[in-house]
Parts: sequence; C-alpha cells; structure tokens
Amino acid sequence: QVQLVESGGGLVQAGGSLRLSCAASGRTFSRYAMGWFRQVPGKEREFVAATTWSGLNTYNAYYADSVKGRYTISRDNVKNTGYLQMNKLKPEDTAVYYCAAGVRPGRRGMERDDYDYWGQGTQVTVSP
Repeated sequence: QVQLVESGGGLVQAGGSLRLSCAASGRTFSRYAMGWFRQVPGKEREFVAATTWSGLNTYNAYYADSVKGRYTISRDNVKNTGYLQMNKLKPEDTAVYYCAAGVRPGRRGMERDDYDYWGQGTQVTVSP
C-alpha cells in the first residue's frame, strides 16, 4: 500500500509559478511511476505529467502538450517525494491536481489506469 499526500497548491496570478509536492509513504518509491493529473468540475481527470522508471537510476518524463515547456516533473527518491514545477501559469491551468503512483512496466504513465494509488488532490487557481 502507498499513501500519497499532495501539497503546494494555491492562488497565483497568470504568469506566475507554483511547485506541487507529492509525499509518498508505505513502499519503496523509486521503482514506481509517478504521475500528475488534474480535474475541473464537469470534466474528466486529465493527464499532466509522468515520470517512469526505466532501469538503474534512469527515469523518463512525459508531458501533456498543454503543459510542455512550462511544467517540469521531478522526484527525490531519498525523500520519497515527487514534484511538479509549474511556470508561466495560465487561467486554464486552474484545477484540482492529483498525484498518482503505480507500477506498469513498459507503460508511459499517461493513462489513469496506469496507477493504483492516488492522493487527495490540491487546488491550483490561476487568476487572469
């Protein structure tokens, strides 16, 4: 079992930055894929970014087109924590952001079904 707790959400003006954190506990984190998704009311939860283990200490990163070049996903396996650095934020980035963890060898972690564990979510609001 893995428990995930997100933090770092809040209110920011357009063009600003936020860094979300996802603290994991319960299992060794290093070989888990870690993903970030977001959801607005009335819409499905959508993929934002993922980092997947590809052997030894190597990880791949994947991004949704809408955030590519503005968001950066990273992880600190010693601290069992993942991060999502969000720059140049836009009002359309407003959503509840969720982190997720799972093990699906060969998958890129871009689908909700790639994950077994989810955090409770943190609100990100970007004002115009």
